[in-house]
Amino acid sequence: MNDGRQRRGFERGSGTVLVAGVTLVLLLLTGLLAVVIGYLAAQNDARGAADLVALSAAAERVRGTDACRAAKATASANRVSVVSCRVVGDSLDFVVSVTVARTVDFDVAVLPRRVLASAKAGRLGLG
Repeated sequence: MNDGRQRRGFERGSGTVLVAGVTLVLLLLTGLLAVVIGYLAAQNDARGAADLVALSAAAERVRGTDACRAAKATASANRVSVVSCRVVGDSLDFVVSVTVARTVDFDVAVLPRRVLASAKAGRLGLG
């Protein structure tokens, strides 16, 4: 005969297992969300820094100095590194193209360690 006392004894502790499982899933989702937000923030920082680096390089080109050297100095001050810098055109009509890399603040083994962003600035075709 199957009475209620045997059934209750079998289910004893199942709520604890359920709460532990739900807590584990919530912790994993929170960690995943933190990683996604970290990468989005790093990408946003890299885009802003790329714009600033390109503008400073173009300003130095207008002054007649080395645009890519200025790009590297500005990049360093903004915690990014210049991956590529290219100046096309003459001293009046030109475009400076830069690509910068920003290191992500945390290390996840299967994800890239840095994000890239590109920007262009110059005076091509204004005259």
